[in-house]
Amino acid sequence: MTTDKLKQYISLFGGLLSAILLFFQTLGLYFNWFNTDSIDAFFNVLLAAVPFILVIYGVWKNSYIVTKQAREQEQHLKEKRLK
Repeated sequence: MTTDKLKQYISLFGGLLSAILLFFQTLGLYFNWFNTDSIDAFFNVLLAAVPFILVIYGVWKNSYIVTKQAREQEQHLKEKRLK
């Protein structure tokens, strides 16, 4: 999944929340905590958190210090002079 696709999914989710807000308002239901500002804030948190989580996952998967198997693999690569 590319970064652009991820942003599209997050935007879709933000649009869905906005549609739900408008639907509730047409029914006469108003929630103080569920407004345009809270949706925008949640949208911004997702835009910042999702790439951060993907980067953390990438660092975790490409690190040789996390698991015993990874340390053994690193040692094997050093013995074959591939690292």
